[in-house]
Amino acid sequence: MQKAKGLLVVLMIACLMAGGADTGQTATASSSPVMDRVVSRGELRVGVSGDMPPMNLVTKEDKVIGMDVDVAKMIAEAMGVKLNLQRIDFSGLLPALESGSIDMIVSNMTMTPDRNLKVAFVGPYFTSGKSFLTKRSSIAEAKGLPDINSPQFTFVALQGSTSEAVIRKGAPQAKLLTTGTQNEAIQMVIHGKADAMIADYPICVVAVYRNPGAGLVSVVAPITYEPIGIAVPKGDPHLLNWLGNFLNSLEKAGYLNDLKTKWFAQPTWLPQMK
Repeated sequence: MQKAKGLLVVLMIACLMAGGADTGQTATASSSPVMDRVVSRGELRVGVSGDMPPMNLVTKEDKVIGMDVDVAKMIAEAMGVKLNLQRIDFSGLLPALESGSIDMIVSNMTMTPDRNLKVAFVGPYFTSGKSFLTKRSSIAEAKGLPDINSPQFTFVALQGSTSEAVIRKGAPQAKLLTTGTQNEAIQMVIHGKADAMIADYPICVVAVYRNPGAGLVSVVAPITYEPIGIAVPKGDPHLLNWLGNFLNSLEKAGYLNDLKTKWFAQPTWLPQMK
């Protein structure tokens, strides 16, 4: 079965790379401004935060791995270029994309209407939802945002994230702190500087696993639907078309499900984390 899948992805990549064959076009004669610079440079620059396990994380050897990274590697391979991962704090990813210092973002980024006004999205290649990471039973037992909408609670969220927006809109009376990285937010909960962190469910679950003696619990908050997509610059319909076809091929061939199993159902990567 794996050999068959391997042959399928080789054929899929070959077909995508030969997309302009009927009109005499090649990858180097693309009408896409982003793909033109990627192909001419021989390098795809992808922005990733590196602190959202298992979507993206940093190993003890200072290497970035995760489901996002695997997706980015397959994109670069299909384009016939090498992958250049650039670690950027989450709040700096969109500015980096808009300035042209990176070609796309593959970093557990939710496709929101507000972000979509600034950049284009392809996907989703993964769906998630919000969760609370806490040591307080009053938050763990909350049934919804109205139960935590009180100045007695202090929450922490990643700056510029949809998690921050959820608390600001859904629990405006609660105190909200923001951090540049998820690790900072987790430490604030552990050390009692915040009652809870709100983040995507996988991030909260991994935090519990990594801190077994801290008394942390992860509580699913069924209040949001988080479609995770690839962010690219505006004004490049060819790139959007290429990426859309490629993600669809990965899904139909079962590769996206294989990645979910690898990073969520079989967490053999946990010991590699810093």
